[in-house]
Amino acid sequence: MERQAVIDRIASLRALIDYHNRRYHQLDDPEITDAEYDRMMADLIELERQNPDIDTAGSPSRQVGSAPLSGFAPVKHINPMLSLNNAFSGENVRSFDQRIREKLQEEEIEYAVEPKLDGLAISLLYVRGALSRAATRGDGYAGEDVTANVRTIHSIPHRLDISVADFPLEIRGEIIMLKDAFEELNRIQREKGGKEFANPRNAAAGSLRQLDAAVTAERRLSFFAYGLILPLDGDLKNSEMTNSIRRHSEIMDMLSSWSIPLCSERAIVKGAEGLLSYFAVIEAKRHSLPYEIDGVVYKVNLLEFQKRLGFISRAPRFALAHKFPAEEAATEIYAIDVQVGRTGVLTPVARLKPVSVGGVRITNATLHNEDEIINKDIRVGDRVIVHRAGDVIPEVVRVDYDKRPPDAQTFIMPEKCPACGSDAVRLPGEAARRCIGLACPAQIREHIKHFASRSAMDIEGLGDRLVAQLLECGLISDPADLYYLSKEKLLTLDRMADKSASNLLVAIERSKTPSLEKLIFALGIRHVGERIAKVLADKLFSLSAIMEAGEEELLAVPDIGPEVAGSIIRFFHEPANIRVVEKLKGAGIRPQEVSEGHESPLRGKSFVFTGTLSRMPRNEAKKIVESLGGLVSSSLTKTTSYLVLGESPGSKFDKAQSAGLAVIDEDAFYELIGRG
Repeated sequence: MERQAVIDRIASLRALIDYHNRRYHQLDDPEITDAEYDRMMADLIELERQNPDIDTAGSPSRQVGSAPLSGFAPVKHINPMLSLNNAFSGENVRSFDQRIREKLQEEEIEYAVEPKLDGLAISLLYVRGALSRAATRGDGYAGEDVTANVRTIHSIPHRLDISVADFPLEIRGEIIMLKDAFEELNRIQREKGGKEFANPRNAAAGSLRQLDAAVTAERRLSFFAYGLILPLDGDLKNSEMTNSIRRHSEIMDMLSSWSIPLCSERAIVKGAEGLLSYFAVIEAKRHSLPYEIDGVVYKVNLLEFQKRLGFISRAPRFALAHKFPAEEAATEIYAIDVQVGRTGVLTPVARLKPVSVGGVRITNATLHNEDEIINKDIRVGDRVIVHRAGDVIPEVVRVDYDKRPPDAQTFIMPEKCPACGSDAVRLPGEAARRCIGLACPAQIREHIKHFASRSAMDIEGLGDRLVAQLLECGLISDPADLYYLSKEKLLTLDRMADKSASNLLVAIERSKTPSLEKLIFALGIRHVGERIAKVLADKLFSLSAIMEAGEEELLAVPDIGPEVAGSIIRFFHEPANIRVVEKLKGAGIRPQEVSEGHESPLRGKSFVFTGTLSRMPRNEAKKIVESLGGLVSSSLTKTTSYLVLGESPGSKFDKAQSAGLAVIDEDAFYELIGRG
């Protein structure tokens, strides 16, 4: 590379890294992956090493992060908060260990090791045992005063559990958001219609940097310490509390005795092979940990050795961050397909130009649903960042809009199921679009398992494996085909004996006269569970009446609202579903329908219970009511017929009186059900 080209390349890399430092450290909105950033930094460091005459003053290779934001008061660190040098291979780690041994002239080195938490570095200053100030890393020399926000984090003690603290102590660690807290925060953001966070690290940083500490308090942040500056002033030897400390691991044990949270995966190992063995263990359990990590940290354990090794411009010589293989990478979308899941959900899938993510070749990534595509404005032809975590399906996390080609194509979700051609509908309040076809080949296995289950048609002996066999051999393609099976067909299956085939056919024949509610439930209509199926059977009396019912008629049925009514209507207007129902009728399915004039003491009556019944459990009372044609609900509505009062009733009693609903005691209830 020519001299001027080298100078230009170094200037370009410095400008890019400064820009991305600001995006990451100040705005908590990175535009590139950690792997891309690490590559740029490695290129810059190597170019500067090869060209030592080019001035490095002010270079990001000599800095840690980015200048503090103006929204918080600046804090100058008494001791700089340095970064760590990175390793990306076993060879890097062995070279690190070799340099340490040669420098110290030791045959073997003991290391303190722990996971590298993916969060926000923080400095906690305790004066006379009390938390005095909290500051972010910033550029390593000056950070932001976030004391008010840090005081809202429950895992950070406001006062240390120590008896002697006559000098200031600075505890350093990482502010993180645990995985379950991150999922909860994004759920709340979705419900509010707010912007979701890309990952726990961004969520933690954004939450800590709220100008209103009350917002930080609402979010579940956590803290883990990784070190201690001992002491900031005064003589270490004069402290009874610390004069016996010789190792970093002993410092960590002392912090633990002060009730400071520490990562539980800490360990002490020896030599390069000990480092690499620990790395393999943590990488294997990475995705089962409750927090996000992006590698492990190795530190020479003996403090005297640390002092002798010293520091270079932006990092200590005695420590190393061994990064996991990148779990994000940039690639291109060349197509978007739609897959139909076992429950009928249509999922858009990006077909990608092959890329390696975390050591795995990735060619597909989920786009979740149509809202995700619209919100991120994902198009065919886009350059995107793909994320992969363990066995989790890779996903597209963001689009590089600056590199969007002019011919990028907008994608629109289909309104027909690509597997069977039935309507693919999206109900109000749901993100997913679903196929409603009862015979859809993509979901037929789940449909048949549900159809044959005990709560539905109760076909004994028709288990998951047998359903799979029947489908694979082409003996059935929808639930109605079960009733057209013969012994000759069944005996063609592997491991199907004569007696087993006979027993299955008897069970199928026995299921031909189900109650109406069981047949309705067996059809698997969206939002129609056992209770709604019973309500429909009790109010509309026949399968034909339910199939022909309009919205007004369905809305007159207790507990059925517009969403459920719409689902029922759509189901029975789908031609494929009507064909299956007609096949069931042709096979001799005759549900036990009740004529409209049939007398039942509780038919159409709705009951709610409050308090404890003295003569029977509520579940038993519920079964009796339902067997007599009544309904049981857990909440009061204007259609409630009776509130049954047990011992120690709750607030429902007052609500029923205010609403003018009928309230009866246990004795009256037992009279109604014929057990007085």
